[in-house]
Amino acid sequence: MKFILGKKLGMTQFFDDEGKVIPVTLVKAGPCVITQLKNEDKDGYEAVQIGFEKLPEKKVKKPQKEKPFRYLCEFRTETEGFEKGQEIDVSLFEKGDQVKIAGISKGKGFQGVVKRHGFSGQSRTHGTKHDERRGGSIGSAYPQRVFKGKKMPGRMGADRVTVKNLEIVNIDTKENTLAIKGAVPGGKGNLLEIKEI
Repeated sequence: MKFILGKKLGMTQFFDDEGKVIPVTLVKAGPCVITQLKNEDKDGYEAVQIGFEKLPEKKVKKPQKEKPFRYLCEFRTETEGFEKGQEIDVSLFEKGDQVKIAGISKGKGFQGVVKRHGFSGQSRTHGTKHDERRGGSIGSAYPQRVFKGKKMPGRMGADRVTVKNLEIVNIDTKENTLAIKGAVPGGKGNLLEIKEI
């Protein structure tokens, strides 16, 4: 199984052999280091833990000395073929590989029902005043309460989102970047988990 951690650099476009435009997201992926191998006997499951972005010595606190990385993440997979201290970089992937990417989406703050849930709002005529973007009635005659899960205003975004079936268009081993077809969650500098399907 192929996997790596990366940071979103932004979006651009590539041209294929026929001259068609392909919208791509550039991701600075790795190099990552395997920090721990989890096994069935000791941990109850098999997983590979990797570290990304090594911290400068001044910033490393005592509990971090063993794993001096800004980000740690584990991928559940068979540990056979992996070793502690092994480095993982973009050369692991190939052009045309299908991947799924997980990250935290952009936070949009407290939003109303029109933006958050796509409500149409109320009409602007027939006596409506200051109510165009309100949610309207939220309860019923019986039972006299609001049901759990009711679509109402609230915090929007900043959720973990996974996008599947994305294709790797280009790999730059010198700069450690992947060009991935389409959009991925979050803004620039967002941490991404990239895993082969």
